[in-house]
Amino acid sequence: MQIVGLGLIATFLVVLLKEHKSSVAFLLTVFVGCVIFLFLIDKISEILHMLQKMASDTKINMIYFETILKIVGIAYIAEFAAQISKDAGQGAIASKIELGGKIIILALAIPILTAIIETVIGLIPSS
Repeated sequence: MQIVGLGLIATFLVVLLKEHKSSVAFLLTVFVGCVIFLFLIDKISEILHMLQKMASDTKINMIYFETILKIVGIAYIAEFAAQISKDAGQGAIASKIELGGKIIILALAIPILTAIIETVIGLIPSS
């Protein structure tokens, strides 16, 4: 409820400020976005601990687990940065941020994709 309330109040203030003080409105948008992110850090930490426990209980290779967490983190950070750029009216920069995030994700995913392909090939009976 705090996040929703903060977001609605900030939206109202940004709409009021946008016509007269657009730079202040943008700074308020960025500030509130960062504050909302800080509110979520505890929840993100809880989720990470729960996922780490699940991974260790199921004996998943931690290298793959850590890679997947990095991929998810990069996706969220790239999306957050792209949205800030879009809010600033910089759609071209936002597109480049999104592209950069996707390329980094693909580079990190290659070892996982390789392991999956090797597993599938190992399951196929040889003639």
